[in-house]
Amino acid sequence: MQFERTSLPEVILCKPDVFRDERGYFMECFHVEKYRQGGIDCEFVQDNRSLSGRNVLRGLHFQRRKPQAKLVSCLHGKILDVAVDIRSGSPSFGSWVGKILSEENAHQMFIPVGFAHGFCVLSESAEIMYKCSGFYDASDDRGLMWNDPDVGIEWMCSSPVLSDKDKQQPLLAELIAINGLPGY
Repeated sequence: MQFERTSLPEVILCKPDVFRDERGYFMECFHVEKYRQGGIDCEFVQDNRSLSGRNVLRGLHFQRRKPQAKLVSCLHGKILDVAVDIRSGSPSFGSWVGKILSEENAHQMFIPVGFAHGFCVLSESAEIMYKCSGFYDASDDRGLMWNDPDVGIEWMCSSPVLSDKDKQQPLLAELIAINGLPGY
């Protein structure tokens, strides 16, 4: 198991050991002690799973009052997984990092509390599973506009398929103006 700090050091790329042979493969998806040693020290309380088609972009989502850290895996297909630092006062505020997660590389991305999260499907379809450190609360569901020019994410997708909700998320400047962001 390898844990790599990204350009946003709190965001960690996890590279599990995958043992492949003619029968298929075996891997540990999560081991609390190994992940703690790798810098991921939180209790996960909920697992979520989604299936999406090519060019589906989900995000950028966060919860402000009841924040969630996430450990994201791509079980089938390939995605660009993205985290944006939205913590007011953070030295890396407004910066983003994106990593390819796929069934082939078996990588996972840890997105800590205080970051918005989203992903775009780069394969015909993709099945995503992610662990959350807090429970989902629809009343605290918040978002950031996926194509905010002040953030400048390079999504690797020219015509994303978006939900109505994600088409109408606020820009980072609007979230700043209404004090709608988590603190650092």
